[in-house]
Amino acid sequence: MKTVSLSGSLRENVGKKDAKMHRRNFKVPCVMYGGKEQLHFVADEKILMKLLHTPVAYIINLDVAGQLHNTIVQDVQYHPVTDRLLHVDFLQLFPEKPVVIGVPVKITGVAPGVLRGGKLIKKMRKLTIKALIPHLPDDITISIDNLEIGDSVKVSDMKMDHVTFLDPISNVIVGVRTARAVVEETVPGAEAAVAGAPVAEAEKKA
Repeated sequence: MKTVSLSGSLRENVGKKDAKMHRRNFKVPCVMYGGKEQLHFVADEKILMKLLHTPVAYIINLDVAGQLHNTIVQDVQYHPVTDRLLHVDFLQLFPEKPVVIGVPVKITGVAPGVLRGGKLIKKMRKLTIKALIPHLPDDITISIDNLEIGDSVKVSDMKMDHVTFLDPISNVIVGVRTARAVVEETVPGAEAAVAGAPVAEAEKKA
């Protein structure tokens, strides 16, 4: 898995007032946990936004006060109205501990079912996996070269050395379904029956 670097500054105080002050200065309050102690710090909002607004999953080499930590993003909080970053949680990684992380799905190939008029449906953009750091993949690549109309790839079909897939095994990741057009057919004689209804009613009254 690819690694990126991120610098942060220790927070002298932890509280709502302090957090608001940092946000006004375009700094995002963050916390790193998973080790012996939690580490509270702030990081630049623009850099975090670039890091988070990408489908790629990264191991983040976090530098706070000269101390380096291998981490991943565990949780992100956004403002419900402005969508500004409010808080980011980082999980500290250790070589001997498995990591649970969402990894993007990459689709390759051309499905024969699509060439025959079917529609490709991608239902899962990420898969949750568990693995040790050296075995974390950049993405989960799925070939659709053998998918006919009605076929699908489920979590139960996924196999990768040293990686455990944690999503429900019955979940469909990608599939090909029939692309049916809805056609309205006119029943023969229906228009005539409707048109003749008032006449028939008049004849009855006569």
